[in-house]
Amino acid sequence: MNLTIDLNRIIFTIINFIVLLFVLKHFFSKPVNKIMDDRKNGINTSIKNAKDNEQKAENSRIEKDKLLHDSKTKGREIVEEYKVKAQNISQEIIDDAKKESVTLMDRSRVEIEREKEKAASEIQKQVIDLSLILSERALEKHIDEKEHRKLIEDFIVKVGS
Repeated sequence: MNLTIDLNRIIFTIINFIVLLFVLKHFFSKPVNKIMDDRKNGINTSIKNAKDNEQKAENSRIEKDKLLHDSKTKGREIVEEYKVKAQNISQEIIDDAKKESVTLMDRSRVEIEREKEKAASEIQKQVIDLSLILSERALEKHIDEKEHRKLIEDFIVKVGS
C-alpha cells in the first residue's frame, strides 16, 4: 500500500469544494433560508393562535360561569317571587272563603228568622182558629168571625205584652 499524497489532487478537491460551496450558497441558501423562515413563522403563528384560542376559551369559560351564576340567582329570585305570589293568592282565597262563610251564616240567620216568624205567625193563626172553635162550643152560638178574630187578637196582644 502506497500512501502518496498527491498535492495537486488535494488542491483541486479543495477548490471544487469551495466552488461547490459558493454555488450551493448562492442558489440554495436563500430558498432554504426562506423555507426555514416560513416554517419558523408558521410555527410561531400556530403557537400564537394556540395561546389566543386558549385565552378565548378561558374567557368563554369565565363568562359561562358568570352567566350560570347569574341564571341561578335569577332563578332563585323568580322562585321566591312566585312563592310570595302563591302565598298572597292563598291568603286571598282563605279570606274570600271566610267572607263567604260569614255571608252564608248571615243569610242562614235571616232565613231562620223568617222561618221562625212564619212559624210563629202560623201558630198564632192556629191558636186563633182553635180559640174560635172553642169559644163557639163554649157559647153555643156563632159570633161573627171577623169580630171574634179581633177579640182573640186583642187578647193575644194583651197576653203577649
